[in-house]
Amino acid sequence: MPNDTEADFRALLDEEAKKPGSKQGDVLTGTVLEVGPNGMVVDLGLKRDGVVPRADLEKMEQEGVKFERGQEVVVALINMEDKDGNLIVSVHQARQQKDWLRAEEMLASGEMWEGPVIGHNRGGLIVQFGDIRAFVPASHITELPRGVPENDRATHLAALRGKRFGFKVIEVDRQRQRLVLSQRNAQKEFRDQQKAKLLDNLAEGQVRKGLVTGLRDFGAFVDLGGADGLIHISEISWQRVKHPRDVLRVGQEIEVEILKIDRDGKRIGLSLKRRQPDPWSQAASRFQAGQELSGTITRVTNFGAFVDLGDGIEGLIHTSQLAGREVAEGAAVAVKVLNVEPERQRIGLALNQGDAVPDESYPPEEEA
Repeated sequence: MPNDTEADFRALLDEEAKKPGSKQGDVLTGTVLEVGPNGMVVDLGLKRDGVVPRADLEKMEQEGVKFERGQEVVVALINMEDKDGNLIVSVHQARQQKDWLRAEEMLASGEMWEGPVIGHNRGGLIVQFGDIRAFVPASHITELPRGVPENDRATHLAALRGKRFGFKVIEVDRQRQRLVLSQRNAQKEFRDQQKAKLLDNLAEGQVRKGLVTGLRDFGAFVDLGGADGLIHISEISWQRVKHPRDVLRVGQEIEVEILKIDRDGKRIGLSLKRRQPDPWSQAASRFQAGQELSGTITRVTNFGAFVDLGDGIEGLIHTSQLAGREVAEGAAVAVKVLNVEPERQRIGLALNQGDAVPDESYPPEEEA
């Protein structure tokens, strides 16, 4: 039986344990008194020092965290008294408690959070939220194509491992150790933030790699890693392009040059063709006046017909050089070079028949 002194001491400890800030589950700050083979002793400013079990320290060591005497640490109260009368605390669970509090605050505020995907299961993604593993249901994953067959879902989810995305907290249940996130709810905000970061680091003339995300009649959209830029159809190739799909496909990785940045409008102009040699740089050596060539009519206008001479070079047969002959798009023609102006990207042509009139090989500037 305990004597009166022991009973008084135990009553004092019990009273201390009932004080605010010293109940099981609380997170406190203390100072390391000793680190030994059996664990770590922490001064918490209470009547008893806290003991961190060796197993708890090993978890931290696996993450590269070590402690030394005099260091300030944050711990969670796990057991107010074990079978040996020790006050058991945990540095590992303290970190988790802080993460749970953070998750609850984000749920209330709607704040977006960015983090890494560490794995997946049949239902969705596993994301590392501090020291907590959070879950993202498949219905809240924007990177997962809708209607993807069950057999292919695992492949799509596995491809996202190691990537970072923006998420919003949609459920927090500490008792069930359940933290649920949504990528879909954070998509627009995350993209806006990524675009702002990217715009700050872009400069005209830079070369970047990107993925083709969309094809339209007027050009192609390319994801540069947080923001889409546009390659106008005229900047896709040195050769004339009828539609971007004739050259590009969605999902294709390409290298582009930054042409123009409109930071106010958050628009980025790109060029694909400028990553290729300019065929006009060698036009002066390839073409000379009087040279006879063959080509294909690419388009007919009210002032003449354009002819594809190969490698992205087009020449113009002015209406005065057609000698009343009608030509149609796609027709093969024999032509004679009248003049070459590489600096203006112009070659004047005439049908290879009769006399030519060099002065009228191109229309006035405003008509071209």
